[in-house]
Amino acid sequence: MAAEEEYESVLCVKPAVLVYRVPPRASNRGYRAAEWQLDQPAWSGRLRITAKGSTAFIKLEDKSSGELFAQAPVEQFPGIAVEGVTDSSRYFVIRIEDGNGRRAFIGVGFVDRGDAFDFNVALQDHFKWVRQQSELARQAQDLEQGPKLDLGFKEGQTIKLNIANMKKKEGGTGSTRPRPAVPGGLSLLPPPPGGKSSSGERPAPLPTAAQLPGTPITDSLLSWPQPTAAPAADVWGDFAKASGSASSQAQGNTGWVQF
Repeated sequence: MAAEEEYESVLCVKPAVLVYRVPPRASNRGYRAAEWQLDQPAWSGRLRITAKGSTAFIKLEDKSSGELFAQAPVEQFPGIAVEGVTDSSRYFVIRIEDGNGRRAFIGVGFVDRGDAFDFNVALQDHFKWVRQQSELARQAQDLEQGPKLDLGFKEGQTIKLNIANMKKKEGGTGSTRPRPAVPGGLSLLPPPPGGKSSSGERPAPLPTAAQLPGTPITDSLLSWPQPTAAPAADVWGDFAKASGSASSQAQGNTGWVQF
């Protein structure tokens, strides 16, 4: 923290500023720039705002040599060290100090209204940062003073993990298969693993379903090779042979003798 306080940063630099003598304030109504004889400034030069720790310094310096003319330490803004006038936004009253305890109030003014705005914003941003740092330091102190949460293991304390049950659960969820659905909202049971029945034997393959009467002939059936037609004589001969063998088989089966 000490190293940070020794470091001095520059917040704002304005090349043209005017300094005026401020008459004593007769009442608490505030300062008015119209009472300063604005056409007769007492000094003109450069303004520089620096910061060292939480304190800001308004420095009035010579434009050419950089020699310090006056300095106003600011420990709070807005405050008594910097005060705006009531009749203009380009003029301010600052309290300068010489380091020996002597103080005086002087008026400063900017020719450009934008320079006056930058002067005001530079002081506001610095003291906003000071308040944030103060709040962070307070929160850190509250955390250090508060009870600390100990999440470490006590001496001799152990934990157990049942990895076997975790593997079973993971394997069980991955091995389930959905049952095939059939029309009507019913579901069929899946086949046993390995294609074996309960008796341990593989079931015989199901015969190919024959075409039912009235079933339309598909294109695949029409593409099969068709048998060639036999001669007329052979057809009748086969018919005679087939009828004769059929009648002899009928007689043998019934036991009747034909006369």
